[in-house]
Amino acid sequence: MLESYVAGCWHLPTDEGLPLLHAATGEQVARVSTQPTPAAHALAYARHTAGPTLRDLTFPQRAAILKSLGQHLMSGKDELYDISYATGSTTRDSAIDIDGGFGTLLSYASMGRRELPPGKVYIDGPVDKIGRTGSFVAQHLMTPLRGAALQVNAYNFPVWGMLEKFAPAFLAGVPSIVKPASQTAYVTELAVRRIVESGLLPAGALQLLVGGTQGLLDNLDGQDLVSFTGSAATAAVLRTHPSVVTGNVRFNAEADSLNCAVLGFDGAQGTAEFELFVQEVVREMTAKAGQKCTAIRRAFVPRQHFADVEEALSAALSTIVVGDPRDPSTDMGPLVNVQQCDNVKRAIQQIGGEVSSGTANFALPGWEKGAFLPPILLRQGDPDHAAVHDVEAFGPVSTLLPYDTVPQVVALMARGSGSLVGSVVSYDLDFVEQVVLGAAAFHGRLHVLDRTTAQESTGHGSPLPTLVHGGPGRAGGGEELGGVRSVLHHLQRTAVQGSPAVLSRLTGSYVRGCERIESDVHPFRKSMAELTVGDTLVTGTREVTRQDIDQFAAFTGDTFYAHTDEVAAAANPLFGGIVAHGYLVLSLAAGLFVDPAPGPVLANTGLDRLRFSKPVKPGDSIHVVLTCAALTPRTAEQGEVRWDVQVLDQNNVVVASYELLTMVRCQPAS
Repeated sequence: MLESYVAGCWHLPTDEGLPLLHAATGEQVARVSTQPTPAAHALAYARHTAGPTLRDLTFPQRAAILKSLGQHLMSGKDELYDISYATGSTTRDSAIDIDGGFGTLLSYASMGRRELPPGKVYIDGPVDKIGRTGSFVAQHLMTPLRGAALQVNAYNFPVWGMLEKFAPAFLAGVPSIVKPASQTAYVTELAVRRIVESGLLPAGALQLLVGGTQGLLDNLDGQDLVSFTGSAATAAVLRTHPSVVTGNVRFNAEADSLNCAVLGFDGAQGTAEFELFVQEVVREMTAKAGQKCTAIRRAFVPRQHFADVEEALSAALSTIVVGDPRDPSTDMGPLVNVQQCDNVKRAIQQIGGEVSSGTANFALPGWEKGAFLPPILLRQGDPDHAAVHDVEAFGPVSTLLPYDTVPQVVALMARGSGSLVGSVVSYDLDFVEQVVLGAAAFHGRLHVLDRTTAQESTGHGSPLPTLVHGGPGRAGGGEELGGVRSVLHHLQRTAVQGSPAVLSRLTGSYVRGCERIESDVHPFRKSMAELTVGDTLVTGTREVTRQDIDQFAAFTGDTFYAHTDEVAAAANPLFGGIVAHGYLVLSLAAGLFVDPAPGPVLANTGLDRLRFSKPVKPGDSIHVVLTCAALTPRTAEQGEVRWDVQVLDQNNVVVASYELLTMVRCQPAS
């Protein structure tokens, strides 16, 4: 009997439950309760115990935990593979789910380390100077919601489906409550057990609800989130739940969709694109037995290539070995259960068209209790046939359809009423441009495949942690994954107005106008441990001469007229005479503030937000105000220091400003 994990304890249901059967053998794998889950208890624990603990951690600290968890799970994944076979997944299918899930944790850990700030607050945009003197400013800050992220997941990815939602929520500082689909909940339960046993997560950061859905959403409010994966029909029901509607609960849905692939006119038989199209359709029909929300359901082919593509697809599909998912020679295992197999057969009847390859009347000798189907390619001569654009067979089924013009195929792609992903296979840039721009509004992701991308393409059906996974309309209208975007989904954006000191305290970053800290020790002589946000160096001055400008022009080859031609420079309305190169100003500025001796500063890694605000002319003098703006640990040995740099002239007018990035040792030299 599968158990729920709530408030730090495993809860065994008291009812007999329902059997969950092995997809290939029909034998019982586990039992699942039909009783309501302790959802209210889980939500209260997430809000009052887990939430405060998570919010007390910084972004880098949460990222480090994700990394440790991903590495820990990777080292013990074999038992998850063993139980995953019961879902009908082959070893290759399980890798998509299990390794994909663990890899997503590691990907978000890396993003958190590289792209998120060092503290607990995400800064959204620059400081807005409201008052005339700069003593009253504003900035948008983002902080974690105070509720929980409730996951309602589909059966097809019991590990990845959980972790692709958990990773951004955890990184944001929001605890997760997972409600897996019952059909494959035994895989999710085992994964959660191993996560709990690792001891790496703060208490309540991840809870598991296994059982009935009664009352699942009843106690949600505006500080909670719902992230749903499943059918469009179920998404519509959950989206209109009274708690979701009245509480303005953030609702993210990733629903089924009639994804498509389009072969360009240039994809004749014998071209690389023809072969790539066939390979992509076959792979998407057979991976996970077609039980993927991103699988290709509609394959659009130019009418003149239709017969050749049909023949090639049928030939390739006829070689697919359907059988025991444990057998390395098996290409495709069974569907998740007999009920799903029957659902697919009914959908095939609704879609209509002629069967080009495979048959719904399929029996695998010796596996009579399994949910086996071969890949089934349907042929529909009328591309406007309504059912093919409305009905999804969630299994190894795709329909081949002809088209005649670019506008026609763009319109046909939109007939899916909103899709997660579409593929465009063509080497013709004009064709690709027309199709992508015409169809983009109806797709969450567009995958363009040709001979130049084939070796590195991740494939039509592979969502990536750095890219949005979702789609408009029927596909749910939500977005999962998407790198930092998905982390921000769990944060509240708030405009904060106050003094520079207030914003600096809240963000942990220097805001111009704050009190600066000057000392006799050059900031470049300080390690990360010794530096303080606000540490400042005010340099001496350096006159910029005409000789400096001439030498810089000769040495670099930058002889732009504003630096070399008196007459032309005088006629320039922005300059009115010879001016110093912007990069000369930066070089001279560096000469004013750089401490040359070896020390904690290891390297200059770049400049951000560089602006030249006033020309520097021969005879002007410049000086620099260098201020430690932010400290971000990267490893145990070194971190990133962001410096606010202002270059000013003899009248204290800013002529250039930028943010300097340096790598600095974390500790002083022993």
